[in-house]
Amino acid sequence: MLKDVSGKVAVVTGGSSGIGRGIALALARAGMTVVVTGRTAPHLDETAAVFAERGLAVHAMQVDVTDLAAMKAAADTVEQRFGRIDVLVNNAGIGLTGPVMDATPSDWDWIIDVNIKGVGNGIQAFVPKIRAHGEGGAVVNTSSMAGLMPIVAGLYSMTKAAVIGLSEALHIELLGEGISVAAYCPGPTHSNIAAAVSNRPAQYGESGYAPPPPAFTEAAREQPYMSADEAGERVLAGILRGDMFILTHPEFRAGVAERHATIEAAFPDEPLDEPRGAAIPFLLSSPVYAEENRLPAPTAPASWVAP
Repeated sequence: MLKDVSGKVAVVTGGSSGIGRGIALALARAGMTVVVTGRTAPHLDETAAVFAERGLAVHAMQVDVTDLAAMKAAADTVEQRFGRIDVLVNNAGIGLTGPVMDATPSDWDWIIDVNIKGVGNGIQAFVPKIRAHGEGGAVVNTSSMAGLMPIVAGLYSMTKAAVIGLSEALHIELLGEGISVAAYCPGPTHSNIAAAVSNRPAQYGESGYAPPPPAFTEAAREQPYMSADEAGERVLAGILRGDMFILTHPEFRAGVAERHATIEAAFPDEPLDEPRGAAIPFLLSSPVYAEENRLPAPTAPASWVAP
């Protein structure tokens, strides 16, 4: 596990705006060499300017996370330039939300390609580089509270729930190598995720959802959401703790507890089939969930200060 990230190398996909930029800034403030990737050149230029204003360095690369070959080429470039990769943040995503039955086939394709396969491409391209040096590291996959509370977000919740399951499985797989894997599940945070759906690649055709009107985007800026900078500092704190889940908004605690209680109540009220249970112990739980292995609840990181 990474107890000190200073001097290490991090890659943040979707790091050119919003939460991704906030994460990248936090990692840079902690002394890391930071590479951000993004699909839109103006956002990358804007991020470079923000870093420069704060006296921080960043290395920007224009890469589409849906292109595995491009992601692998980017990983090779980062390794060749900086000698290693220690942290991967799979943050790129799209906030396509609305009723499931309103979605077009192209909506299904786009959101799965970016929010699920994009994370998979990041894992395939960059995690072998982290494993190669044998000194451990960290992977953070940006999910959402919508992955834990699939109430209004339809396909978006589906993809973010998939990221949670993938992250838990990979955490268990890589723990012995000193590589922590976290599902990062932020609540409402000031970002560009809702507006970004208007920048839809032509190959994904028509959407069943209307893009949010400018008034909605403007109103969201005035809401008391978490800042991207603070959200980034909470990711840094989760990396240093070795968290499997990085949760940022305590306002969701009661709802998540109710949902989990509803799941537990759905189990049949009948005796266990002990022979059946004895045949599948590897499916029933993992030591990572055991009470003695749980970390105490995090608090607001001491490193967090308003910019």
